[in-house]
Amino acid sequence: EVQLVESGGAQVQPGGSLRLSCTASGFAFQFSGMGWVRQAPGKVLEWVSGINFRGTTYYADFVKGRFTVSRDDAKNTLYLQLNDLETEDTAMYYCARSSQPPADEWRPTSQGTQVTVSS
Repeated sequence: EVQLVESGGAQVQPGGSLRLSCTASGFAFQFSGMGWVRQAPGKVLEWVSGINFRGTTYYADFVKGRFTVSRDDAKNTLYLQLNDLETEDTAMYYCARSSQPPADEWRPTSQGTQVTVSS
């Protein structure tokens, strides 16, 4: 059974940092592209970042160098380092089994981790 478990979300002030984690099981993580997708309250899902099995990284334009995606294949874990957070980054963050933006009909099956940026 495929499982993705996100963690690391919290409430932080603007300009703060967080590191999100996604622990995977039930599939060959080391051969899989992985990514992060977020959903702000009342808004549609928004692709954030991805990393392929070779370690090549991809980012949405709005990231603007503030986020860094990485992976540890020995731990079957995907990470997203969030720096210089803005209130607009407030969202539920989900990991996905693709390094590229998901199809429009894609929906997360994991619980996600909540990031709240407020002063």
